[in-house]
Amino acid sequence: MSIKSDRWIRRLATEHRMIEPFADSQVRAGVISYGVSSYGYDMRVAPEFKIFTNALSVIVDPKQFDPKSFVEFSGET
Repeated sequence: MSIKSDRWIRRLATEHRMIEPFADSQVRAGVISYGVSSYGYDMRVAPEFKIFTNALSVIVDPKQFDPKSFVEFSGET
């Protein structure tokens, strides 16, 4: 399957309920963006997040993160 345009995504989401809940435009105000845009669809997948923090001044290895470098958060935004 190829990359689909915003028109295709919007049509299938509204006519065939491909995405629910569906945001007809991109939402960015104060949150991680979600919704349809000309580059596809940004989506939220869960209300649980791991937020990276370097409060302990540990060395950051992107291939092997220290679990102490994350704060777990649950919430809508």
